[in-house]
Amino acid sequence: MADAVAARPPAMHDVARLARVSHQTVSRVLNGHPHVSPDTRARVEEAIATLGYRRNAAARSLVTRRSGIIGILTDRSKLYGPTSSLLAVEVAAREAGYYVSLASVADPTAAAMSAAVEHFRDQSVEAIVQIAPARQWVTAARSIPADVPMVTMSADYQVARGRHAAVALDNRAGARLMTEHLIGLGHRRIAFVAGADSSPEAVARLKSWRDVMAAAGLPADRVYHGDWSPESGHAAGRQLFADGVPSAVFAANDQMALGVLAAAAEAGLSVPGDVSVAGFDDVPDAAFFTPTLTTIRQDFDALAHGCVGLLERLLRGEPVRSIRILPELMIRQSTAPPR
Repeated sequence: MADAVAARPPAMHDVARLARVSHQTVSRVLNGHPHVSPDTRARVEEAIATLGYRRNAAARSLVTRRSGIIGILTDRSKLYGPTSSLLAVEVAAREAGYYVSLASVADPTAAAMSAAVEHFRDQSVEAIVQIAPARQWVTAARSIPADVPMVTMSADYQVARGRHAAVALDNRAGARLMTEHLIGLGHRRIAFVAGADSSPEAVARLKSWRDVMAAAGLPADRVYHGDWSPESGHAAGRQLFADGVPSAVFAANDQMALGVLAAAAEAGLSVPGDVSVAGFDDVPDAAFFTPTLTTIRQDFDALAHGCVGLLERLLRGEPVRSIRILPELMIRQSTAPPR
């Protein structure tokens, strides 16, 4: 049988003939239908492996009018958050039975967004997940037609309109958890290292820190700006320690917190003895920093499954609401009561 189909790619009827089942039974196995006996399923799967059969997605889409493809639109960032978001969405989409098409945009202008959407349409993409790491992404996304099903992973919910929705970590809740943790330990002089001004996440975390400090009657005037990188955290740390050592430093992400830890060591300061240091994200390395880093954990799997779940509802024509995912406070060695 294998020789008979060697001159062309094997088709579904070849699988059916080799497995001694009907064409419809092969289709049921391919689509995960529950009403197939284990023995029959095993014969079909063995025939598929023997022949090297691969489903023809183009032919399937003609029959079902569904391509089974989700587009992921993102920037070219190598930062932990956007990269982890991309990988998590890809996994969640595959688990839901979708193929994934990726388009990266270096400069998120309206024209670039339109070109990316046209690229997806050429591939018969059913819906789009946009991972928006900066405010200009949200602005440019307003040029995407509202009839294109799209879910944006962002801290900014203004993108929600028509068949567009948003999923995000609750950045304000995360910053509030950390600030309240530091205040609860007894810290009153808390410096903040903010992320890139263009990032909705950075803006939300800074605003929440300020709000909690103000509500506690504490000064919120020691703000230093970075760009998410360890280098910028190191530079901010050197400057803030030169300005006077606070009792605690809250960095808006773990990479900048790592830079602050390096600056503290250079200044001869012990952590958390002389100064507590906290971060945000819970990167995989955070539990192995010296000392281990107190931080806010983002659940990228929950964010990704939230995006894919909303897309599936949009594709079914159901109403959707943008959702927030709550973060988790991870208390480790880098924070302690002030001396």
